[in-house]
Amino acid sequence: MAEAAIEEQGGPPGLNNVEKLSGQSLSAGMIGNVLEWYDFGLYGYLAPMIGALFFPSANPIASLIGAYGGFAIGFAVRPIGGAVLGHLGDRIGRQTVLVASVVLMGGATTLIGFLPTYDQIGIWAPILLLLIRLFQGFSVGGEFTGSVTYLVETAPMHRRGFAGSFANIGSTAGYLLAAALAAGTVMLTKAHPEYPWIWRVPFIAGGLLAVLAYWMRARLTHTGFEPDIPEEGEEHELPMKQAFTQAPRAMILAVIFTWGYGVADYLALVFLPTYASSFGAVDHGAALTINTFSQAAAIIVIPLAGWLTDHALRRRSMLILAFALIFFTSVTVFELAAGPGLMRFAVAQVAFAVFLGMIMGTAPAMLAELFPSHFRMTGYSIAFNIGLGFGGGTAPLIATALIDLTGHNLAAAGYMMVGALMSVVALALMKDRSRQPLH
Repeated sequence: MAEAAIEEQGGPPGLNNVEKLSGQSLSAGMIGNVLEWYDFGLYGYLAPMIGALFFPSANPIASLIGAYGGFAIGFAVRPIGGAVLGHLGDRIGRQTVLVASVVLMGGATTLIGFLPTYDQIGIWAPILLLLIRLFQGFSVGGEFTGSVTYLVETAPMHRRGFAGSFANIGSTAGYLLAAALAAGTVMLTKAHPEYPWIWRVPFIAGGLLAVLAYWMRARLTHTGFEPDIPEEGEEHELPMKQAFTQAPRAMILAVIFTWGYGVADYLALVFLPTYASSFGAVDHGAALTINTFSQAAAIIVIPLAGWLTDHALRRRSMLILAFALIFFTSVTVFELAAGPGLMRFAVAQVAFAVFLGMIMGTAPAMLAELFPSHFRMTGYSIAFNIGLGFGGGTAPLIATALIDLTGHNLAAAGYMMVGALMSVVALALMKDRSRQPLH
């Protein structure tokens, strides 16, 4: 009943249903995700190296699990970051969050590049690394959903799918950049073992991205939404309370959907190169190079998928199709990735990249449109970061542990199938507001 009332009510005074798509809005919304996912991708791609430097062990799988534990802990605080930064975005304004998130992430990424290793300071090395990952997770909790909310609210009704896709163009570009630099780092480290500091360079370079992102976002003048300012003596319900009391069904379905989405995303684009080198017969550096080209393929698919949902297919139909493709091809793709020969791995990686591109071009607008403007960023941030944070953040760790527990490499494919099925079920029950006015 509460959700029906929300759906029927008009937009609040602060909501602007705009008529023109702004290039400044698209670039500012995109740049923060380049930075955020550059770091998260870099950590994932360099997991074997980070494991050896910060979580040394005689068992390579144990070392890898330690590194992926650091990957997962960054996601564990994402719901907290989403709640805090989402609240600020709904109460103070979107720009505050857009600026704060890139400052936090840029500083943390640079610090990783200066951290001493386990050989230098012992147990304090992994402790400091995990603390920095907590700050990064907090930052990411508000970045992606904040930028999607901003992009959708500053786009015309018939361009919201396309505009929302720019958040994932940014995240994929960040992955692409991370994969390229990670591949170069692995190759240079092998060629020049006398320079053990090479791994630090790509992390320190993240600071340069942060400066650019800050400059672009600090100049924003129009954010598509102005928060209501309560009159003297008037109290407003917390956006978090509004999200859980007025849209509980949307929150639950968004969590289930993004959990499955996170499993598919991080197994396909972060875990697969490590899987091919650690459990298959593919050189790690070569796997990262191929991953880089597959990210380029995804960048082409992402805006096309967003555009199609603005003009042809509805968003739910596009998403169900993409997850169905992932479900039915997971075993075959993981078999290809583990087999001998770079071409087999290339086919596997590009196939997953195309399927994920369909999802990444469609999901941002689909999820942002679920919630009304006065708690859109809070509701979206909490649901997205619980689902993607726990589902995606733990996916490489769980996949590695399942392989170790069962002794079967294809256990990772089974876990991906479970994630895809979760998302399809949630989508079947979710409201689709494609090409409807924001509420």
